[in-house]
Amino acid sequence: MPSIYQIKPAFQNLLRPLVKRLFENGTTANQITLIAGIGSVLVGALIAGFVHHTWVFGLVPAWMIVRMALNAIDGMLAREFNQQSHLGAYLNELCDIAADCALILPFALLPDVSLWLVLWVTLLALFSEYAGVLGPMVSASRRYDGPMGKSDRAFILGVLAAGIALGWVSAFWINSVFAVIALLLVYTLINRVRQGLREARQNSPSA
Repeated sequence: MPSIYQIKPAFQNLLRPLVKRLFENGTTANQITLIAGIGSVLVGALIAGFVHHTWVFGLVPAWMIVRMALNAIDGMLAREFNQQSHLGAYLNELCDIAADCALILPFALLPDVSLWLVLWVTLLALFSEYAGVLGPMVSASRRYDGPMGKSDRAFILGVLAAGIALGWVSAFWINSVFAVIALLLVYTLINRVRQGLREARQNSPSA
């Protein structure tokens, strides 16, 4: 199934001049990764602290755009400017799951929003990313298959948060969106496992 992740190459082309300038200024991929992770945690904490002011959810779509750009930049710095490292691989995955948790969990603090639905989405997001990370363990690539990958979650949660900030959506609609996200995350998890196994079979010498 299609995913927003598929438009990443076009997004990277827009960012390439900025990435080049950052490299020339001595910026490293790991620095950008940490900025994205720490920034997400700070934004999530700020939203949680002021959740009774629904306008604060307007920070989510704004930060999601910044986070997506930072995630693209750190990858480009690593690949195109020879900054790939084992530490960078750890930071990339750990900062991503920390950011997911920090930006999803504050929704549970809204009145009448189901805590269990928000927790399920948080856990399923972690499981689906872990399923993607497991690809290399079975001789496959790191899997980013959708339909509810990181970029897709960022887009949907950003739109939902914008609606909350503007007072356009009720708890019923928030719960409904989280239920749909949870179902799509289950499919995404299964899809990543299936595609990883398929790739592993293709890469097997006996295939």
